Amino acid sequence: MAEGEEDLPRDAKIVKSLLKSMGVEEHEPRVVHQFLELWYRYVVDVLTDAQVYSEHAGKGTIDCDDVKLAIQSKVNFSFSQPPPREVLLELARNRNKTPLPKNVGGSGVPLPPEEYTLISPNYQLMTSKRQSAQAFEEPEEEDDEEEEEAAVPSSSQEPKNDTMQTTPQRVSFPLAAKRPKC
Repeated sequence: MAEGEEDLPRDAKIVKSLLKSMGVEEHEPRVVHQFLELWYRYVVDVLTDAQVYSEHAGKGTIDCDDVKLAIQSKVNFSFSQPPPREVLLELARNRNKTPLPKNVGGSGVPLPPEEYTLISPNYQLMTSKRQSAQAFEEPEEEDDEEEEEAAVPSSSQEPKNDTMQTTPQRVSFPLAAKRPKC
C-alpha cells in the first residue's frame, strides 16, 4: 500500500480500489471524500425510504424487499430514462410530415424580420441643434473665436430668441450596418 493508506477508513480504501479498477491512477485526495459523501448521502436516502415503506407495510424492521423497493424508486424517479426508439421514430415521422418553409432570400442564412432582431435601433439621443451644428463645424483659429465672442451681445443688453436652436432633436442610430444582399 502507498504511504498514508494505512490510516484511511475501510470505505475510503474501497473507493480508492474502485478508482484504480476503473483505470484512474492519479486524482486529488478530495475526490475520495466527495465520493464518500455522495455514497453516504445515497445510502441514507435509500434507507430512509426503506424505513418509510416498512412502516407503511406494518413491519417492525426493514427487510430486503423494502431496500429493493427504495432503490427501484430512486432509479425510477431520480434518473430519467430516454423514451423507446419506436416512440422517437414516430415523433420524428410526424414532425417531418410538415415541409420546411421556402427560402425567400438569396444565399446565406435567412434572418428574421428586422423588428425581431437585436440589430434594430434600440436607443435615441437627445441633442440640441446648436450643439450638433457646433460639433460638425471645424474650429478655426483661436483669435477669430475671441473676436466673434466679443461681437455677440451679452444677455443683459438685448434678449435673444434661441428657441429654435435649443429645441431638442431626437436622433437614432442602428447598432449594426445593413448587410448587402448577395
